Amino acid sequence: MKETTEKKYSGFNRIIKSDALQALLNKKNEGALEEFISDWTWIFSYSKKYQWAIVIYTLVGVVGSSLGIGASVLTKYVIDVIVNKKIDQLWLLAFLMIFSTVFSLIFSSVVSRLSAKISIYVNNDIRANIFEKIMDAEWLSLNQYESGDVLNRFSNDIRSVSANAVNWLPDMIIQVYTFLATFVVICYYDITMALIALISAPFLLISGKYILRKMQMHKKKVLEVNSQMMGFEVEAFYNYDTIKSFGVTGHYNAKLHKLQKKYEETNLDYNLFTIKSHVWMKILNTLVSFVAFGYCLFLLWNGKITYGTMTLFLQQRNKLSGNFDSLVKILPNMVNSAVAAHRVREIAELPKEVHHDGKAKEMEAAAKQGISVQMRNVSFSYIEEKKVLNSSNFAANPGEIIALVGQSGEGKTTILRMILGLINPQEGEAILRAGNGEEYSASADLRKLFAYVPQGNTLFAGTIAENIRLIKEDATDEEVVEALKTSCAWEFVQKMEGGIHAKLGDRGKGISEGQAQRIALARAILRDAPILLLDEATSALDAETERKVLKNIMKQCPNKTCIVSTHRSSVLNMCQRVYCVLDTKITELDEKRNDIN
Repeated sequence: MKETTEKKYSGFNRIIKSDALQALLNKKNEGALEEFISDWTWIFSYSKKYQWAIVIYTLVGVVGSSLGIGASVLTKYVIDVIVNKKIDQLWLLAFLMIFSTVFSLIFSSVVSRLSAKISIYVNNDIRANIFEKIMDAEWLSLNQYESGDVLNRFSNDIRSVSANAVNWLPDMIIQVYTFLATFVVICYYDITMALIALISAPFLLISGKYILRKMQMHKKKVLEVNSQMMGFEVEAFYNYDTIKSFGVTGHYNAKLHKLQKKYEETNLDYNLFTIKSHVWMKILNTLVSFVAFGYCLFLLWNGKITYGTMTLFLQQRNKLSGNFDSLVKILPNMVNSAVAAHRVREIAELPKEVHHDGKAKEMEAAAKQGISVQMRNVSFSYIEEKKVLNSSNFAANPGEIIALVGQSGEGKTTILRMILGLINPQEGEAILRAGNGEEYSASADLRKLFAYVPQGNTLFAGTIAENIRLIKEDATDEEVVEALKTSCAWEFVQKMEGGIHAKLGDRGKGISEGQAQRIALARAILRDAPILLLDEATSALDAETERKVLKNIMKQCPNKTCIVSTHRSSVLNMCQRVYCVLDTKITELDEKRNDIN
């Protein structure tokens, strides 16, 4: 039995043998405190530039608190003056009391205004910084998170962090100062009363550590469910047309209700824990209030204090309790911000893309001679032990249209992602080769050499011109029109009201899928990059238009390297070489097609 006890309890708790204390020691060993400190260190890194504003905020708060305590002391003397009918001193005390109250009100207003301004500045700083990091995150790592989850972290979690990044430390300092100053005032009149006021403090401190850990767990679950809800809503609204077309709105309504039920249970569990914590602390404070009130009555009965002093005692005891309660209430905000910061850090600290800025400039200088794309003995898998590509080779040279064919899911889009440097091969290499023989591994900075038209609708809400100028903001109207002509889109655009300035809805609403593809092609053409990647980008065009577009592109830029992922035989007939992606291998087909002229 002794051995069991020694295993159950640790440290000095082997003597006390308290299950509650052991639970706290176990929580500490789990690293919750270290994680909490790490998250708050990260939060403070954003508020450093506002340190002087934070100092001013703190000083103003301390002065305001001092004025409040001074007003309470003045209240004591006013009561004693009235009770003892010393009218000659009343007016001065009343003036000082009013002045102190008004001054305290002004100070609190200044603190509130300053706090709001700094919180907005910090929020903008964090958002801008995290946005840049998300944009620069490695594609594969970021895609482990659902878009709704990323959006929730970027929106709600950052808001929670910024709301406390500046306020928490000053508020803590102000509350601690107020607590100590109030305690000193009570001690000045009666040290026993001060000690009574502090009775609940040790119990609250011990409870606070346990509450911290439990609150972290509850808050984390709440945020995870919020992310699931947002992810579902983003997906549903994005695929609104598809859901209605399939007649599955009932299924999605039921799914929403199921998520709402989970949301309800998680939030209510958190709420119940918060209520229990509040009730426990309220009971402690109430018990201490009864003891303090009884002690004051005893002193008053024996003539050891005046009515004014009794009022001051009870008022300041409540204030002392309120300050301590405020300090404890800061705890949930700290926890919420720490949990939110941890979630934001997870996406902010994702692996970054590979950058070769200097090499990109060298490649751009050699781009006029054309750029070759090569993959050498490449192996890749999204999931370990499930190969998408295995020891595969591929090559596309300037002046060629190269086709990638194969069934869906075989790896055609993966090849294009690898060429773009969005993903990196686990074995082998994907390289770009300039006309002077220089070779560079595919990377983020080399994407300047590409014009890419992915699958699906890639248009944004705005005018046609704004969509096309996305990759070249200073393009003239003439350049936009010329790109539209090359992509065979000018025929319908010129008939639209406003022409290139005609407005499109979200995802290009207002035009057909084929028209949307041609505008997307015009955007890629305007970039005039040495390498053009088309991922099923002409699937909605008829065969004649498709052939005309490709001929226009190669005629306009004969030295361009064009890689097309397709199923259409009409495209294959125009390609110099055709690669088939099947069973993790890239195989060049023997039959060559040359029908460009």
